[in-house]
Amino acid sequence: MMRLDRYLVTLGVGTRTEVQKLIRAGGVEAEGTVCRDPGQQLREGASLRVRGEALDTRLMRHVMLNKPAGLLTAARDRKQPTVMGLLPPAYAALGCMPVGRLDKDTTGLLLLSCDGELNHRLLSPARHVDKTYCAVVDGPLTGAEVAAFATGVALSDFTALPARLEILSSSAVESVARVTVREGKFHQIKRMFEAVGRQVTALHREAFGPLTLDAALAPGQWRELTAEEARALYEAAQMEVHQ
Repeated sequence: MMRLDRYLVTLGVGTRTEVQKLIRAGGVEAEGTVCRDPGQQLREGASLRVRGEALDTRLMRHVMLNKPAGLLTAARDRKQPTVMGLLPPAYAALGCMPVGRLDKDTTGLLLLSCDGELNHRLLSPARHVDKTYCAVVDGPLTGAEVAAFATGVALSDFTALPARLEILSSSAVESVARVTVREGKFHQIKRMFEAVGRQVTALHREAFGPLTLDAALAPGQWRELTAEEARALYEAAQMEVHQ
């Protein structure tokens, strides 16, 4: 159970002072009845209308976003735009946060969730949740780089876990490869390629665990996960589904 005013604040309707004024003015219906008591107790998922409009009262949400280049993967930043600006304010109010990070210039599949434990487990190397990227690099790729990635690339501060490198095309000028890693450390894939003498010129995440980026999502577009997709994520994290 939750107080009506707290529920509305959590759903991003306004500040506590704003929603209390709204409630006392008769602007909120709870379960079909106008409620003027900010302290009324409500169950999660209760029917609410604000100024006559039905309110989505779900507290748990999971989002698939096709991240465009140029946005920070962060909850907020004073100087630069972030991926949260692509979502309605209610999602930030609910604590729907990115699962891991994509670099500012990296594009593709970004997951966001209100479930902090799910977020934590999906990012733990111990869970072996794969992340797959398409990388464009300068210069050729050969079996030597495939073998190096499969062994584990030594970097200055750690040795990356073995990763799968699949060469999609290779030339003296440019190569395209699919890379699957179990970690997600800062600039990891770029640093792994740099360690074998190649510079990444473009990086796009195609898949995260059991999920593949929805081809219908243009850069900057998003949608909530289906029940089946959310269930698959919880299974990958070895958790029970939190609806």
